[in-house]
Amino acid sequence: MIRRAVEGLDDRLGAASFARRALRKAFPDHWAFMLGEIALYCFVILVLTGTFLTFFYVASTETVRYTGPYAPLHGREMSAAYASVLRISYEVRAGLVMRQIHHWAAVVFVAAIVAHVLRVYFTGAFRRPREINWLIGVTLLLAGMGAGFTGYSLPDDLLSGTGIRIAYSVLLSIPVIGTWAAFLVFGGEFPTSDFLGRLFVLHVMLIPAILAGAITVHLLLVWHQKHTQFRAPGRTEGTVSGSPFWPIYAMKSAGLALVVAGVLAALGGLVQINAVWLYGPFDPSAVSSPAQPDWYLGWLEGALRLAPNWEIHLFGHTIAEPFLPGVVVPGLFFTILAAWPFIERRITKDDRPHNLLDKPRDAPLRSGVGAAGLTFMTILTFMGSNDVLSTLFNVPVETIDRIARVLILALPILLGYATYRLCLGLQRGDDHPVTAPVRVRIRRSASGGFETEPDRIEISPAALAHQTHHGDGEAEQPEDQQRRTVDEPAEEQD
Repeated sequence: MIRRAVEGLDDRLGAASFARRALRKAFPDHWAFMLGEIALYCFVILVLTGTFLTFFYVASTETVRYTGPYAPLHGREMSAAYASVLRISYEVRAGLVMRQIHHWAAVVFVAAIVAHVLRVYFTGAFRRPREINWLIGVTLLLAGMGAGFTGYSLPDDLLSGTGIRIAYSVLLSIPVIGTWAAFLVFGGEFPTSDFLGRLFVLHVMLIPAILAGAITVHLLLVWHQKHTQFRAPGRTEGTVSGSPFWPIYAMKSAGLALVVAGVLAALGGLVQINAVWLYGPFDPSAVSSPAQPDWYLGWLEGALRLAPNWEIHLFGHTIAEPFLPGVVVPGLFFTILAAWPFIERRITKDDRPHNLLDKPRDAPLRSGVGAAGLTFMTILTFMGSNDVLSTLFNVPVETIDRIARVLILALPILLGYATYRLCLGLQRGDDHPVTAPVRVRIRRSASGGFETEPDRIEISPAALAHQTHHGDGEAEQPEDQQRRTVDEPAEEQD
């Protein structure tokens, strides 16, 4: 009866043939392709730990008097949200470790997405037919940063409250619609009694739904399309060499999931992060110092600190100071980032499908623009801690800002051009450790002088087969030791 039911289901859905193809799909064996998987497993851990935390968190600004075990704040008035976070940290069993695992997972989640985006960018994996997946990746990056911001804003401590006030000011600075947008998000003039509830809805419902949907579509597209791979002898645009999904790649991926979970658990248990009890409850009239957000929003903080205090009056409207660094700069940067596949295609006139990846040296313009963009964002991130740098180096903040304003204009151009020239030089030389350069052997002659003869390092065929690199940092094993499948067409697989 069970067999007939399964056969009937397969006859109507074709599940067996799909499962057979899916289990035999080839995945290249390279560490760079696992960056996206790290982000995926961090998201799973975020959902699990976040669900636990929602059982105890209270999204309310109602004033209560703290009577918990943390003595320095005993008897202080604070919001119910902040009191619930203290309760999670000091009274709920495993509450503090869950909070810290959740926070560390958010940090690693965004870091893995950034690393994955950089790998895709510098290797040209965004080219046709993967432009849609690139747009989904940029959406995931923005949604991840939004989830992180709304998450660390929920405790309603002094540090997170300062960040919320900054976000409110940036939103308010948008001409024409800024006032309406700020009132819509925050429910009135900040601070209001509604903003925590609205941030909570964004953090646990809307943004996770966007992340889950984008991840699902991203994985479906990856599964439907041929997997990209680095260039190597025998690899073509029409085939994919690597391990079959089941059982080899699935076991590797499961092992990676356990490693990610173990590392995050170790960080949550051993490394303190976001000690909200040290900041105290939010007070609109006070600002903690030093006050920096998590690293993935440090660039926005740096842009706001570094921008000049320009206030422009145009057509009867006032364009406030935060608008340029807080809205225009991020908008331009991420618009260019999202549109880069189309920009590059227009510049290079290359509209062909690509399944083989480039070395960064193969695309000097792309690498130069990427290096300039990274330099720009790095400077802004450091400027998000200009007060810390001022204290560390005993230099006035104003001096640091003046230096940074020069660097933010000059350094991206210089490093971008240097990267462009370096890629051109590497293209001409194309030196590689395996293809050893011709050297000179000097030996003593019978007459007592010295004579030279060319000498090339000899590499045995077996060693060459074991150590041959293809620009992707991966060594190809001899064919008799290599576990390999070829994806597409499925009928020709062994």
